[in-house]
Amino acid sequence: MQTSQSSSPENVQPEVAVDESASQHGGYQWTALSVTTVGALLASIQGSALLIVLPNILEDLKVSFFIIMWVLLSYLLIMTVLTPIVGRLADIWGRKRLYNSGFFMFTLGSLIAGLAQPQFHGADLIAGRVVQGVGGALMITNSTAIVTDAFKKGQVGLGLGVNQIAGAAGFLLGPIIGGLLAQFSWRWVFLFNVPIGIFGMLWGIWRLREPVRLKAHQHIDWVGALLLALGLTGVFLALTMLAFPMLPMPVITAMFVGGVICLALFGVIEPRVKEPIVQLRLFGHRLFTMASLSGLFNGIARGAVLFLLIFFLQGPYGQDPLTAGLMLTPFGLAFMIIGPLSGRLSDRIGSRLLAPIGLGVSALGLLGLVFVEPTTPFWLLCVFMALMGGGSGFFTSPNTNAIMSSVIPQMRGAAAGILNMLNNTGQMLSIAIVFPIALSKVPQDAMMAIFIYGGGMSKYPQALAIFMSGLHSAFLVCCIISVVAMVVAALRPAH
Repeated sequence: MQTSQSSSPENVQPEVAVDESASQHGGYQWTALSVTTVGALLASIQGSALLIVLPNILEDLKVSFFIIMWVLLSYLLIMTVLTPIVGRLADIWGRKRLYNSGFFMFTLGSLIAGLAQPQFHGADLIAGRVVQGVGGALMITNSTAIVTDAFKKGQVGLGLGVNQIAGAAGFLLGPIIGGLLAQFSWRWVFLFNVPIGIFGMLWGIWRLREPVRLKAHQHIDWVGALLLALGLTGVFLALTMLAFPMLPMPVITAMFVGGVICLALFGVIEPRVKEPIVQLRLFGHRLFTMASLSGLFNGIARGAVLFLLIFFLQGPYGQDPLTAGLMLTPFGLAFMIIGPLSGRLSDRIGSRLLAPIGLGVSALGLLGLVFVEPTTPFWLLCVFMALMGGGSGFFTSPNTNAIMSSVIPQMRGAAAGILNMLNNTGQMLSIAIVFPIALSKVPQDAMMAIFIYGGGMSKYPQALAIFMSGLHSAFLVCCIISVVAMVVAALRPAH
C-alpha cells in the first residue's frame, strides 16, 4: 500500500483542465440537467408513493411491522454506505457510466420489489429495495457532479437548485401516484419505475458526456472501501436495530463494536494511502469542512421529521395514509419554490449568509411543531411545514454549491460522495435518535394504527398521551440540533 503526505485542497492542482467547450457548447448544461432530473424525479416519487401503499403490502405479503420498516430503511442504509465509494469511483471511471448504471440498478430493484411473493415473507421485497439503494447511490452521487461539471462557475447554484425542483415535485406527486396505482395493486408503485428507468438510462447513454477529463491510471483503494463499507454497515445497522429490533441484543452489540473497529482502522490507514477511497484531505479546506458538518447536523435535525409528521397525521390527527401524504404538500411546495431561488442567489453572494438563515427558518418550523396537538388547525400545521420546507430549500442549494465549488473538477465525485454520505448519515442518526424518543413506549398494535393504517388512535387513549409526549420531545431535540447546524453553518468563510 503506497503512502504519501496529504496536502490541502487549495494546493491541489487539477490533472487536466475542464473542457469548457464540451460542457457549454450547444447548451449541454441543460441536457445534463434534463438527464439528472429524470433520476431525481424517479427516486423522489418512489419514496413518497411507497408510504401510501404500506398497508396493502402488509396485508398482501403477510409481513410484520418491523419488516415494513426495513423496507423503508434498507434503501437509506445502502445509500449511506455506498455514496462515498461511488464518489471516488466517479473520479476514476467517470460520471456517465456510473450514473447510467444507477438507472439500470434502480430499474432492476424496482422489478424485483414489484414481483415480491408472500412465501418469501418480505425478504425479496427488502432485497429489491437494497438493489434500488445501489442504483440510488450511483444516481444521486453522480448527478451532483454531473450538474457541477456541466454548469460554468457562477451558475452551479442555479443548476443544483433547478435539480431540486424535480425532487420536490416527485415528493408532491408521489402520494397522488401511489393512491392511484394502489387502486390496481401496490406492485405498480414499483413496476411504474421500470419504463421510466429504461427511458432515463437510454437518454443518459445518448446525451451525457464527460466534460472533465480525469487522470489516467488511477487505482482503487479496495482495503479502504471494504473497511468503510463494513464499518458504516455495522454501526448504522446496529443503531437502526435499536429502534426496530430484529436480532438479539448481543448480536446487535457485536455488530456495533465490529463497525466501530472497522471505522477506527479506516481512520488510521486512509490518510496514509496515496489514492484513498475517501479524500480526507478535502477537510483541510475550512469552507468544505463547515459546509459538510452543517449538512450532517441538518440531516440529523430533519431526517426523521417527515416520518414523525406522518405518524402524527395518521395517528392523533386521524387521517388515512393518502390524505396524510397529501397534507405534507406545504413542505414540498415551499422546498420546490425556494430551492432554485436560493441556488441562483448563492451564485451571486455565496452561502455564508444564506445557509444559516435557512437553518434558522427550519428551526422556527420545528419549534412550532413542538406544541402541536390533535386539535391544532391544519392552516397552522401548514405554516410550520412551510417554514421547514422553505428553510431546507434556502439551505440545501447554497450549501451544496459551496461544497462542490470548493474542490477542483477532478475531485467533484469524491466531494459529492462525502456530501451525500454525511446527509444520509444524518438521516440514519436522526431515525436512531428520534424514533426511540417518540415510539419506545408505544405498544406495537398502536404503532401499526399510527403508521400503517392511519385513521386515528381513538382505540388507544393511553397510547395517545404517551405518543404525544414523545412526539413533542422528539421535535424539540430536532429543533435544538437545527440550531447547532445554524451555528456551524455561520462559522464558514465567505466564498
